[in-house]
Amino acid sequence: MNHFTTAIWIQYIHTLQDTICSALEQSDGKAVFVEDKWEREGGGGGRTRVIANGNVFEKGGVNTSVVFGKVSDAMRSQLKIDGDSWFACGLSLVIHPLNPFVPTTHANWRYFELYDTDKNVIDRWFGGGADLTPYYLFEEDAKHFHQTLYNAITPFGADLYPQYKKNCDVYFANKHRGNEMRGIGGVFYDYLRPSDDADAERLFSFQQANGNCFTEAYIPIIEKRKKTPWSSDHKYWQEIRRGRYVEFNLIHDRGTIFGLKTNGRTESILMSLPPTVRFDYNYQPQPGSEEARLLDACQHPREWV
Repeated sequence: MNHFTTAIWIQYIHTLQDTICSALEQSDGKAVFVEDKWEREGGGGGRTRVIANGNVFEKGGVNTSVVFGKVSDAMRSQLKIDGDSWFACGLSLVIHPLNPFVPTTHANWRYFELYDTDKNVIDRWFGGGADLTPYYLFEEDAKHFHQTLYNAITPFGADLYPQYKKNCDVYFANKHRGNEMRGIGGVFYDYLRPSDDADAERLFSFQQANGNCFTEAYIPIIEKRKKTPWSSDHKYWQEIRRGRYVEFNLIHDRGTIFGLKTNGRTESILMSLPPTVRFDYNYQPQPGSEEARLLDACQHPREWV
């Protein structure tokens, strides 16, 4: 058996980036990803791929990074990471469609190692997940997205999907707005620590199952909704909800905080923000409207599987 290594993980992440970008380009039919290769002062770098002004995608990014360096004081105090040096590699994506009937999506899959002064691994873990942020609620889409994740995860344990689904509902919520979720969730997990090499192989397979099912979870929803006619009122509501997305990413998101605290690349970290957004004072949808139905689903997490 090939033992899991950081090199194997890096290769997987880069291949996954190619696969997802190609599927999204095909679905858009016009725009293509533009790649920006960058290097990080202090160690490593990444491949930021951005798509914009397409038939379907107003703005999106599928980014990979392979970064490493010395554990800084900021990492010790803010992130509670204690060691001499670290390595992190992952893929992070956010897709903001133009059409308000096509949902925004976000996903990432990552691996982290921490070393002592002799370069021995003293801690390592996997993390990741995928979630869906619709602006209008189509229950069949929510069920399809969740069912696809459920099918990928359940072979690794019957208790995992319910646990990671709940993690996602709790994590991707604006605590300053009464725990209103930014969307209808998905799965989220972190600090999956392998107990030995065989367990590292198992967790790598688990990550692959999650990463590989993403296009199956998301692309069919795009295809079903991308030709739905929409009005300026629909766009207005989309921009109101995008405001919630911005609030979460700038106030609560651990990935954003980690990137900025570790001297990450600001452009790539803030790539997740939507291109147009509204912050109206105390905006409330009309009772009984489709907008109100979506808001209700964000305020009261539901079981989709």
